[in-house]
Amino acid sequence: MAFVVAQEVPTSSSMAVPHGPAGVGEARHRMREQLSRSGMSESVVDDAVLILSELLSNACRHGRPLGRAEVGDGDVRAAWRIDPSGGLTVEVTDGGGPTRPVPSTPSVTARGGRGLNIISALAQDWGVRDSASGEVTVWVVVTQGRRGEDFAARVGGGSGFELLDAYDELS
Repeated sequence: MAFVVAQEVPTSSSMAVPHGPAGVGEARHRMREQLSRSGMSESVVDDAVLILSELLSNACRHGRPLGRAEVGDGDVRAAWRIDPSGGLTVEVTDGGGPTRPVPSTPSVTARGGRGLNIISALAQDWGVRDSASGEVTVWVVVTQGRRGEDFAARVGGGSGFELLDAYDELS
């Protein structure tokens, strides 16, 4: 006879991630594990993990760490929550930076600049929230069925999933 122990799966999570590539892999792993255990579909989990990677990368590249004035030291905050209807919100908060997060139009040969376009293609909605203390939070709402066959066309080129391989090498 086998005993099954019920585990409560959290509907939200928040974690400090080192300001730099070191914590991105751990954050992705934790998100994937928690969302998979919650019963979320594999396609939404895949999209959410890619979105988290992009947001963390952008926060570390363009934002300051939380509570510090210098880039390269400290943390950013990653959070996600599942609402009662099954929608997923992913957020990354940093200490702000010299520019606002906006999608760009990179050249075909550019090595970067596609992250927010990838997020726009995968997300139901996204935006930026500023706090009085200077913190900047980029939030993304992910739902089932947003990804379509024209994904590459919406992001202006490759699928973007090769980015996860690059993050794996860094973390």
